[in-house]
Amino acid sequence: MSWSEIEGHDRVVEQFRSALRRGRLFGSYLFVGPAGIGKHTFAVKLAQALLCQTHAEEDLDPCGRCPACAQVAARTHPDLVTVARPADKAMIPLELLIGDKEHRMREGLCHDIALTPFMGKRKVAIIDDADYLNVEGANSLLKTLEEPPPRSVLILVGTTPAKQLPTIRSRCRIIRFDPLAEETLVRLLVRTGLADAEASRLARHAGGSLQRAMQMTDASLWQFRTRLFASLCRPVLESVRLSAAVQSLVEAAGREAPPRRARLHQAIDLAVEFYRHLLRAVSAGQAPADAELARYVAEAAGVVPGGAEAAAACIDHCLESAEAIDRFAHQVNLIEYWADGLAEIYRLGRAPVRAP
Repeated sequence: MSWSEIEGHDRVVEQFRSALRRGRLFGSYLFVGPAGIGKHTFAVKLAQALLCQTHAEEDLDPCGRCPACAQVAARTHPDLVTVARPADKAMIPLELLIGDKEHRMREGLCHDIALTPFMGKRKVAIIDDADYLNVEGANSLLKTLEEPPPRSVLILVGTTPAKQLPTIRSRCRIIRFDPLAEETLVRLLVRTGLADAEASRLARHAGGSLQRAMQMTDASLWQFRTRLFASLCRPVLESVRLSAAVQSLVEAAGREAPPRRARLHQAIDLAVEFYRHLLRAVSAGQAPADAELARYVAEAAGVVPGGAEAAAACIDHCLESAEAIDRFAHQVNLIEYWADGLAEIYRLGRAPVRAP
């Protein structure tokens, strides 16, 4: 796989190539940007470039054919350490970072990255899902981030610096990835077998995320989007009806917990999309390019109490509820809490005042 096959991030490729040629590669990086735009894929490709046995690392051009490149692609290279949040865990387990209680600092990522490289000239570690580092896990990384072992690179992959502790942010070089351009998304979607017209339609609504575009190929989710926007543009939000619609969408994902959580995330993400456009409409007069969404937003701007303040409060409430999904909150209760909270904001025209 050549760099040309990683779409939309040429600027970041040149940033790393320039750093290597100047001998200025940092030991710790934090990759941030929207989900589904290729940050993890980029991190693996960078590991290939640094560990390739054929090309010099300052060229940042992995051959893709040597044993090292093949092992990185298969995640079996002895000098590549990868950690991600398990599907059944709310956070990245501490033992993946520093070993279990009986093997503290004798196992885990911090131990493994400090070992002498086995095959290559470097050790590379990738922490995917870095948004799901709890305080204890983040603190366990601080010494490694501040004083990276010689010839090592540690990459944290997340969505926004705000989800990291200040002590993590201050120890990492932050690399910001832009959402994918619409034409880039169209090309990627066509490669999956979609017709040009369908790919163009999905790309317009994906917010620069291939992951989101692929999710929207589900006709039931697209139909839910229309019903959701219709319910959110009314002056009084009917929380019971909204809860029932979301619960039905979640149940259609099956009995397994991960797809149900993913479907609930999708529902709340759609609401965030609506309220962000509503906020832009009432505060700056900006209308979304999507004609259907623009119609619902324009209607909401004229009738939803509270204007920009209420729209911002709804966004905050949605984001808070989305975080609770990954803390394994009871889904039925969470859906009701989310819908009731939105209804209360509509009633008050602002966020409710919580008791201290």
